[in-house]
Amino acid sequence: MKTTRIAVLASIIIAACAICLCASAQVSERSDPVGPFLGRWDLTLKAPESDYPSWIEISKKDEGVTALFTGRWGNARLLPQVTVRGNVLTFVSPKEEEGSNADLTFQGILDGEHLSGTLNGPDGKTWSWTGVRAPGLERSGAPEWDKPVSLFDGKTLSGWHESKAGSPDWAVKDGSLVTPGNGPELISDSKYRDFKLHIEFNCGKDSNSGVYLRGRYEVQIETDSIAEPSSHHTGGVYGFLTPTPELPRSSDVWQTFDITLIGRKVTVVQNGQNIIANQEIPGLTGGALDSHEDQPGPIYLQGSEKGHVLFRNITIASAK
Repeated sequence: MKTTRIAVLASIIIAACAICLCASAQVSERSDPVGPFLGRWDLTLKAPESDYPSWIEISKKDEGVTALFTGRWGNARLLPQVTVRGNVLTFVSPKEEEGSNADLTFQGILDGEHLSGTLNGPDGKTWSWTGVRAPGLERSGAPEWDKPVSLFDGKTLSGWHESKAGSPDWAVKDGSLVTPGNGPELISDSKYRDFKLHIEFNCGKDSNSGVYLRGRYEVQIETDSIAEPSSHHTGGVYGFLTPTPELPRSSDVWQTFDITLIGRKVTVVQNGQNIIANQEIPGLTGGALDSHEDQPGPIYLQGSEKGHVLFRNITIASAK
């Protein structure tokens, strides 16, 4: 009989503790509404004519909230305004960054692990947007690699396609791919997850291009950005990672990149010298093809910037 009473009493105590913990969690969530929003989110902006990838990282600072944001183009940047009220997130991207006549105001609601909302698009129409938590992309152990395969035959655009029709187009000249200058991007037909990429490039004077890994993270190539931050210089992961050391700027000279991407960790070797060593890429760079970071993606070569850059001897070894 005594044993039964003890068991009943223990059950009551356990139930009471569970109720207290649940109530405590609810109070904590009410007292800290920002908590569920913290971290990195992959966003998709849905315009009438197209979807645009985007990215945001929400953090706490003192008593307020800050956000690092990558828009449809450009680099990750701090937003001037971000608020959380209840389950509603509001943030503002300045018109100067968006090619718009008015600031873009994003408002979204958190439902579990998903965000959804609307914004005033730069075209004056109301756009919708969605967000999912960015994946960690952590890998266990060092990969084994397949044998390298060539992505460019030196003669044609076989295995590649342009991002849009029209001129100017990419060209093949003397065994090299030549960027069109303010034209389309050149995208590999095949997609990759983890890989080792070798590519040789020759950047003309006052020219700009880049190599996009999985179509989402740009390793910069340029001779026109000396006044910009170091992460915008050749070898940097645009807006995120700075090449260290930064090699001397050279135009009209053949150079090499050997780039290893495993999960979010990237290593960039320029001309045989390690300039980024196994560093994490936080999120999308501007100009990404999509925001599906958990999926394989293509190699793409930027053709939308000015000037001309040549590419040759492009090979890739995928992780088994």
